[in-house]
Amino acid sequence: MLEDKNPQRTSISELGEFGLIEHLTKNFDIKHQSTIKGIGDDAAVLEFTDKQVVVTTDLLVENVHFDLSYMPLKHLGYKAVVVNLSDVYAMNANATQITVSIAISNRFPLEAVEELYAGIETAAKIYGVDVIGGDTTSSTTGLLISITALGEVDKKDVVYRNGAQPNDLIVVTGDIGGAYMGLQVLEREKEVFKVNPNNQPDLSMYTYIVERQLKPEARKDIVELLKHLEVKPTSMIDVSDGLSSEVIHLCKQSNVGCELYENKIPLDPQVISTCEEFDIDSTTIALSGGEDYELLMTISQEDYPKIKANPNLTVVGYVTELSKGMNLVTRAEALVPLIARGWNSLNDQA
Repeated sequence: MLEDKNPQRTSISELGEFGLIEHLTKNFDIKHQSTIKGIGDDAAVLEFTDKQVVVTTDLLVENVHFDLSYMPLKHLGYKAVVVNLSDVYAMNANATQITVSIAISNRFPLEAVEELYAGIETAAKIYGVDVIGGDTTSSTTGLLISITALGEVDKKDVVYRNGAQPNDLIVVTGDIGGAYMGLQVLEREKEVFKVNPNNQPDLSMYTYIVERQLKPEARKDIVELLKHLEVKPTSMIDVSDGLSSEVIHLCKQSNVGCELYENKIPLDPQVISTCEEFDIDSTTIALSGGEDYELLMTISQEDYPKIKANPNLTVVGYVTELSKGMNLVTRAEALVPLIARGWNSLNDQA
């Protein structure tokens, strides 16, 4: 018997807007006491009692932020949630709720939107957040996803970008540059596929960096780790636009300078080898690549003994007086001014 080459395609118009929302959200359950009312009424009702509330929102647009020729819809749903939660964790807060709004064109059948929501549901379960509402509408330009994330934090624990002090240490979590190099691999394989559609790419030697691009993780664990270590950062930001852009954000907000050490930047071996293959400088990728969703923070030198042995945290520099400027200390020990060359979605699209 021949295999059915055409999987089921159910038109979204068969359900209507409310039927679609009910269908897509039927499996979302409530986990937080702060969620009084979630999906199913005119608005959600939340009660945070004595906590401060953190709110962040992000808009992802097809062919600007993602390419569906190599981004599976389930991964896209997952990533859309994660990039928002990362901003909540960058405030040293606990993420509690999200809203999800999508605009979809009629080329997407119901089954495709189910895949997208399966990724959203998976992320909500893994990160322990409630999906409390959103919106669906039609689009003439492809797929758009807007997610708003809320979190809670004790007033004494909230961390802003503007608290860095001279002599603080600059610390980054995990490793940097993988997401950008994963994107380079995927873009290359897309071009190969255009020339020869029968050619199946072998991505086995790029597993880590491709996953960093398609299915990043937010560092919820770091917020918990810092609490356990009794370390409160003086400033913090997530690494979404490249290390140099984020360091510059912290310095400008805090009115300070910095020295960032090239030889301290944490790079995965797969990033180094792929940079060599593409003939790209790995430091440039770490500084300008973006989409790593690690956390960049400054901490008081007094807290260094608490973090020095932790494999999740790497000291990459220190904060200086404003007058000294923002500099990269190269491997040759030369000072090079830091420039924000991170990815900018407002640049003209090719």
